[in-house]
Amino acid sequence: MENWGDDPAIVLYCKNLARRFGSGTAFEEVSFAVRRGEVLGIVGESGAGKSTLLNCLSGRLIPSHGVVYYQKNGTIKNLYGIGERERRRLLRTEIGVVVQNPREGLRLNISAGGNISEKLMAEGIRNYGTLRRTALEWLERVEIDKSRIDDKPSTFSGGMLQRLQIARNLVTKPKLLFLDEPTAGLDVSVQARLLDLLRRLVQQLRLSVIMVSHDLAVARVLSHRLFVMKEGKIVESGLTDQILDDPRHPYTQLLVACRLQP
Repeated sequence: MENWGDDPAIVLYCKNLARRFGSGTAFEEVSFAVRRGEVLGIVGESGAGKSTLLNCLSGRLIPSHGVVYYQKNGTIKNLYGIGERERRRLLRTEIGVVVQNPREGLRLNISAGGNISEKLMAEGIRNYGTLRRTALEWLERVEIDKSRIDDKPSTFSGGMLQRLQIARNLVTKPKLLFLDEPTAGLDVSVQARLLDLLRRLVQQLRLSVIMVSHDLAVARVLSHRLFVMKEGKIVESGLTDQILDDPRHPYTQLLVACRLQP
């Protein structure tokens, strides 16, 4: 992958990425690329290092070692080699992060419309009509009744909160979206609706996505490619269906077997 910058389809590339905490290691020596429109799933048990890896890739946690490159229109940015101001702008406009608990990814004291509009205002858009019209469009896109635009998120259900968080992140039309356990804590029927929405948005917007999940069913529905993590290491990688239908590593075999148990 040394000449990865010659491939305009690659959105993100990390090389020899590692994160250590004191004498312990969250994950070590991770290298891969993600292309435009590709969904990469990262699965494994709690404590495997999935979320820490996601935080380092998305600019929320500085890695101990390695580099993360982001590419836009042929311009390559080292996520941790640029200035803090430029990195914040990049994260605000080009990269979206949907966290596991939507209450942590939303501002609960402002309206649903305000949550969606906030990122646009940070980019200098001040016209009230434009902001409100865009917020209404995105409420409709994430299947929230437009009459809820002035309601506070505290009045929303768990599934609606997660869909509002998705709208908040996608309103600036980022190229790369990070999902951290996006369906955790939701009822099965609500999960199915959310997954269907995410799959549709990924296709419509040609989003590149890196998703962490402990749920293999969620990974199968959304991801094209899969990494299996155990104790900070990627022990198996490949096409999602191939790994889940014919796992080779003993740990992956155990994960799949446990999932299939009644």
